[in-house]
Amino acid sequence: MGERGHRTRALLECHLSDKLCIVRGQQYEIIIVPTLLVGGFLILLAVILWLFIRGQRSQQRHRGSQGKAETLVCLTPKPSLQPILVLTFVPYFLVSFLDVMTMDSVLYDLTEKQVYHIGKQVLLALEFLQDKHLFHGDVAARNVLIQSDLTAKLCRLGLAYEVYARGAISSTHTVPLKWLAPERLLLRPASIRGDIWSFGILLYEMVTLGAPPYPEVPPASILQYLQRKKIMKRPSSCTQTMYNIMKSCWRWKEDSRPLPGELRLRLEAAARSANDKAVLQVPELVVPELYAGVAGVTTESPSYSVL
Repeated sequence: MGERGHRTRALLECHLSDKLCIVRGQQYEIIIVPTLLVGGFLILLAVILWLFIRGQRSQQRHRGSQGKAETLVCLTPKPSLQPILVLTFVPYFLVSFLDVMTMDSVLYDLTEKQVYHIGKQVLLALEFLQDKHLFHGDVAARNVLIQSDLTAKLCRLGLAYEVYARGAISSTHTVPLKWLAPERLLLRPASIRGDIWSFGILLYEMVTLGAPPYPEVPPASILQYLQRKKIMKRPSSCTQTMYNIMKSCWRWKEDSRPLPGELRLRLEAAARSANDKAVLQVPELVVPELYAGVAGVTTESPSYSVL
């Protein structure tokens, strides 16, 4: 009996600090590696590294914005839903926020419903401009300021001011080509419906967490691409409802695009049934070093001051 008991399986002392645990059987030995502990440690290490990289990129963006000062005049919706002109001092452009998804060292997630919420505020600003017989001319995530409560402000109204003061856009004012409506690319008169086209691009930026539009098309070839009646495909992170809204913004004939008020009603209706739990996920992260070339934009990031 003693020999039999000696040959039965017995577990040697095994602690969490041990690299290996050895179990003896009747005719063999089995080496057990604490796989769960090792796997958990690797996952924890990956999460810590990911958070560190995001924090570093956020700090680099913030430090990079401390260059030339710029006074920004923005449009912001008040509780009464009436936008007003303000001078602002908010150091987060939406395009930078989408890149790192952090603000004041706080991590954020973005849902479809929140995209509609931000988009609605931009449309309220465009409604205000339309009522004044103006247009913005450069609607994009780089020109939207965002606060910690996701209040959005449409800024850089230089084109609107030029149209108001001079009745036309000066030749020195350039806008990245991939955000322009076809009529703007063809040097035809601009209007608020051109802003609607750009708003569709803004929705694409938000739902892809900052990806540049038309990533496979060089900026100089965008007009030829659009003339072939092509538009961007639905991103994997985009619902069919939101994509239908985008497509309505990208109709070739500007008169067939919705006006800001009409589009805002569509966003409000979509937001009522939108998912507010599922976090937007994208298959590939945006590489900041490549973004400018693909998007056709400059890499300067101005800081902000108030007069």
